[in-house]
Amino acid sequence: MNIHLSDQALEWYKKELHLENGDNLKFQVRYGGCSTVQKGFSLGIIKEEPDQPVATTEKDGITFYVEEKDAWYFDGHDLHIEFDEELNEPKFDYE
Repeated sequence: MNIHLSDQALEWYKKELHLENGDNLKFQVRYGGCSTVQKGFSLGIIKEEPDQPVATTEKDGITFYVEEKDAWYFDGHDLHIEFDEELNEPKFDYE
């Protein structure tokens, strides 16, 4: 599994969450919401240090990651994070 993050999505996360060089942002499974890979679950985010990352990507000194315990959610897909101009927020795709 890999994480792909567009430059526009990166800038949104930096601005909205006040992320700086050296910060870590975890994508974690949460109950509820909607997803194209797991019904009844969706992705949440939290700013914290990695414990057992299974996938990471670093952009502009910020590490984005998924923990091993949440890998089941992706069902073997890569996480693609783009930016939705119309909604002015990140958009998740699984490929």
